[in-house]
Order: sequence, then structure tokens, then C-alpha cells
Amino acid sequence: MTRQIRIGADIGGTFTDIALDLDGAIHSTKVLTTYAAPEQAILDGMDIVLAEAGLGYGDLDLLIHGTTLATNALIERRGAKVAFVTTEGFRDVIEMRTESRFDQYDLNLVLPPPLVPREDRFPVRGRIGAQGQELAPLDEAALHDLADRIAGGGYGAVAIGFIHSYANPSHERRARDIIAAKVAVPISISSDVSPQMREFERFNTVCANAYVRPQMADYLGRLQTRLKDRGATCPVFMIHSGGGLISVETAAEFPVRLVESGPAGGAIFAADVAQRFGLEKVVSFDMGGTTAKICLIEGYQPKTARTFEVARTTRFAKGSGMPISIPVIEMIEIGAGGGSLAWVDAMGRIQTGPESAGSEPGPACYQRGGTRPAITDADLVLGKIDPDSFAGGAIRLSTDKARSAIATGVGDRLGLPVEAAAFGIVEVVDENMANAARVHAVENGKNISDNIMVAFGGAAPLHAARLCEKLGIDQCLVPPGAGVGSAIGFLKAPFGYEALASRVIRLSSFDADAMNALVADLKTTAEGFVRSGSSGAIRREIIAYMRYVGQGWEIPLPLPDRSFAPGDADTLRRDFRTAYARFFGRAIDGLEDLEIEIVTVSVKAQDLRPAPTRHDLTLGHTEAGAPLSRPVFDPARGETLFSTEVARDALRPGDRVKGPAVVVERETTTIVTSPFDVVMQGDGSLLLIRREAGK
Repeated sequence: MTRQIRIGADIGGTFTDIALDLDGAIHSTKVLTTYAAPEQAILDGMDIVLAEAGLGYGDLDLLIHGTTLATNALIERRGAKVAFVTTEGFRDVIEMRTESRFDQYDLNLVLPPPLVPREDRFPVRGRIGAQGQELAPLDEAALHDLADRIAGGGYGAVAIGFIHSYANPSHERRARDIIAAKVAVPISISSDVSPQMREFERFNTVCANAYVRPQMADYLGRLQTRLKDRGATCPVFMIHSGGGLISVETAAEFPVRLVESGPAGGAIFAADVAQRFGLEKVVSFDMGGTTAKICLIEGYQPKTARTFEVARTTRFAKGSGMPISIPVIEMIEIGAGGGSLAWVDAMGRIQTGPESAGSEPGPACYQRGGTRPAITDADLVLGKIDPDSFAGGAIRLSTDKARSAIATGVGDRLGLPVEAAAFGIVEVVDENMANAARVHAVENGKNISDNIMVAFGGAAPLHAARLCEKLGIDQCLVPPGAGVGSAIGFLKAPFGYEALASRVIRLSSFDADAMNALVADLKTTAEGFVRSGSSGAIRREIIAYMRYVGQGWEIPLPLPDRSFAPGDADTLRRDFRTAYARFFGRAIDGLEDLEIEIVTVSVKAQDLRPAPTRHDLTLGHTEAGAPLSRPVFDPARGETLFSTEVARDALRPGDRVKGPAVVVERETTTIVTSPFDVVMQGDGSLLLIRREAGK
């Protein structure tokens, strides 16, 4: 069997994680992210793991990359100057939004400003109707004049979004051709980026794509050039927000698809763990240096959505951010990472995040110029982190600087000793994360305590046990390689793509031929992306998003992968009513003749991957533990306890260590609080088990 050497590279806000898969053996490392040249951290990390494996760049078969650069550019407003060309009368859609209020009683709502200022938004005459018919011709003469204006306006990108272009993209495509003849900048059209109805979401998405496109294309070009300079000849693929792989060329054209690429790798990693142990209900907890992400996974599949928000101005409040209308793995993300800064508000309350120290300068204990207290500083003061072995010893931490920062930033202001202030900081961030998990579960109609937690990311194992205490979760798995979980998740991601399009099709006038043509077109698009990186068998999933006529939103209905016939309208009607009752808990009784319509059709294609080797959870039988111990503050008891310290690689399957305990490894540390024991599993995972639950 020919060996395949693959590398996953995940750029985070604080650390860049690298994982190399050599015939199933993982070599990994974490290096600080370099903001000025993000590709440098990838190369530095690759140097380390390749040397460890005794390989060179020329030996690589595949590089899979995920990044938060597009997300950060949107949040921090570091994108290109964009010219937005739109239909006359719709110039202000991205500023007016939907006119809904996420908090109707707040008279001082703060919403993110549009990515494109009003003076850079240009309306043109021409109109496509909701059924795709041309109501008014496109004003091509005005477009020629506008192209001259854009060419001299110093714009870095152009976005084009016309009303109802999802039904008929001809006007957008013609406008692109006219402008491209005179303007040498990237041009994005909404019918390519997000061919879905609802103009605010679609317009905002195409503007976001144009906004980050020059920056991402430049970055990806530099990365490929520098890899080739070092002798790499392997293809480079990107993981997109929906959890599949796409080519670098596609990513450069549609960078908005990368907005949640890093977190998507983590969800895939957790789903693989769930499948490995046969766990139907899992909540993934991914905590890195800048953010924490929580995702529900059922039936080994992360929950997905067609839209999500970035840059929310109010935590947890839907409608307070910028909507991005693309397929995405649905999760809740908050500014709660190891680098999240702690502060005291005007009411004397400890607060954490969303501002992060990142990697430059980093928490105070990094000794890189940071002076404000971060979560890592508090964890260090509480004994949860060994200052001499952080990041495998690559970063030496200063306990004195951490204590000084906590005292100055929190303790002195509240009259608290350093240890109490550190506990307050950690308790606040843990409660924020627990609250985020509760909100995410409630919004999806789930009970969070029914799940088993899968914790990964450099900081998650430090906080997972406490989160389980707060959420009533009795078991938590910390997989091998948890410190670089997203990068390992990249290596497990399929080549996949989801193509979708909005077409309003009423079942009373169901046109089977039109439906078959639409699905066939979407299959061609989705499978074309998959074939760019895989020649194996393809699995397809077809979904229709349907509603009763007059409703404002749709529910998903899986469709069979076959040709449709006129008689299928009755089947679709029956299946929709069943799904509606299941989704909302009741059907609409007495309205059997109420009209039903399809709004959007989606085709997801991905190559088939072998299922992971199955393992059974073991509750352990041999009490293990080295004589080593160290003082660690235990939140359940509210005091510092001497905790058993054991190296992860010293444990064997079935070994059980009673909490409080500390399990150390190169890229993270697992804290086992006093209510839990930890058991080594057959695949190398750590299982935290709550003792009083009788588990």
C-alpha cells in the first residue's frame, strides 16, 4: 500500500496548529500566529513536524488549510474598498437591513455598519421579476459610464447584486462583462456567490465576498509561492464553512465560503470522535486562544445552516450581526479563549472578552509585552498550567507577570487577593461559555445535559470539567491530539461542496421537468467541485426548503436522489406536513388545502470516506497515578488541592485516575476536577466521568 503524507494547517487568532498524518501516525505542533505574514507561521510549524517525521516538503502529498483570516477581516474592517452595483431603488438595502429589531424595546440598538458606504453604492436601471422574467432592460449605457467611474475611483473590488438575480442571472452577468472590460479588479456577482432569495442577505454576502477577496487571493498566492520555493509540489486545498474541501482557486474566487473554515474542522473532528464511539448526541467544545465554539452533533453529523452572522454587536442576539448567506456548520462562537482579556466594568463586575491579547503581544505571562490580564494568566496562577512546559516548552511563562497583571487589572480594583481574582476571572469565562452552550441548545430545542462533551483546542481541556459541572453533563471525551483538533479535523474532511438555488415552486403547479433540470444543474455544480480533488464514489444529499405560502421562513425536507414525476407533488405535500409537525411539534389542522411551496433546493455532494474503527467506552478498572502531585485550585471545592499529575502517554487503556488530577501532554493539559475521574480509552482518548452520577 502506498503511503500518503498529508498536513492540516489551521490559522487561529493566537496559535497556528499543524498536524501531519503519516500512515495514521500524527505529528503535530502549535506556533504563535504571525499577523503580518500568516503564511510564515504555517511554514514554521511545517518545518517542525517535517523534521520530527524525518521528511521534506517534496514528500508531501496533500496540504489542507483552514483560516480565520476572512472572519477577522470582516470583524476588524480590514478589507478592500468595494464598489457595489445594484438595481435602482435598492441602493440602501444593506443599510436598511430587514428593519426588524432584535430587541424591540431597546431604543439605542447598535448594528454593524454596512461594509460598503452609501457613496460607493451605485444603482442602475433594469429589473428582473420574481419568476425570472425581464421587466425592464438593463441600462448598458449607464453601466459603461459607471465602469469608467469605478476605474478611476481607487476601488479594490466590485460587487454586483441585482434584485431577483437568483431566478435569472443574465443582468448580473452582462454587468460583470461590461465592467470587467474597463476595470482590472475582482468582480463578484450575487448569483454566483449566493443564489438565494432575500435581497439583504444576498447583497450583504456578495459585498462580504468582494470585501475580503483581494486580501485572501494575495495571501493564498503568497502561501503557494513560498511552499513551492521550499520544494512542495503537492496540491493545496481549503476547508470551507460547510465542512468540505475546495481548491485554492475556488477559495480565492469565493473567500466568503472560508469565513467559518477553522471552526468547521473542529466540528468534523468531534463528529469523527462521536462516530468512533457510536455516540448519537455530542456537544463539541472547542476553545483556543481567541474564541470558544460550541456545536451540536447528532447522528455523527454536525448541525448545518444556510446562513449565519458575524460581528454581532450584542452577544447571543440573532439579528445583531452581518448575515452571511452560505452553507455553514452551525455553531455558537464567543470571544472566550486563552487570550481573552479580563477587565472590571463600571459596576465593579469582572468581565472577560471579547477583546483578546492574541499572539501579539499575547497574555502577560507570555513575556512579549502584554500587561493586561488574560484567561491564560488566571489559569497559570491557579496552577492549571505548568509554566515550563507550555506549548511543549516552546513558550516559557512567567507566573510573576501573570500575578502582576491580575493584581493591577482586577484584584486591586476589587480589593481581592490575586488567587481570588484569578478564580473570579476563570469562573466568569466558564459561566459565559456554559451560558452560550445553554442558549445554543435551547434555540435548537435540545437538552444540553443529554449530550456527551467532546473537548479540544489548546484551552478546552483546561476548562471542560468545570463546564460539565455547570451544564449537568456527566461524561467528557478529550481525544488524542485535542490541542490541535481542528487541524486534525481537516485531515478527516471529505471533498465536498453544497450548491443551492432559490426557485419558488408551488406544489399545486408542480413542474417535474423544471425540478429535474434544477436538481441536475445543482448536481453538476456540486460534483464538479468534488471532482477537482477526488475521483472516488460520491454521496449526494438533496434537500428542499419548503413552507406554507405566506410564511416567512422554510423548513428542510430531504428528497430522494432520483428523477421526479408529476405525481410526486402529493408525496412532497405529505412529507412536508409530517416534517412540519415534527419540526414545530404540531401540524396545522383543518388546513389540508393550504398551499405549499418549495423556495430553495440544495444538493450536497461529497466523496465517500471509510468509517473510523469503532471503540466501546470503558469505565476503567485499574487505578493509576504517579506519585507526582501539584497544587491546583479546584472550583468545585473552592480551594487549592494537591492534584495527581500524570503524563498522558504514561496511561494505558483502562487506567483510571481519581480526581482532582492533571493529565499533561505537549499541546494542552486536561484538568480533572474533584467530582470527576478520568479513564484512558482504547483509542487514546481521555474519558472524564462524574462519580456521583454512578457512571
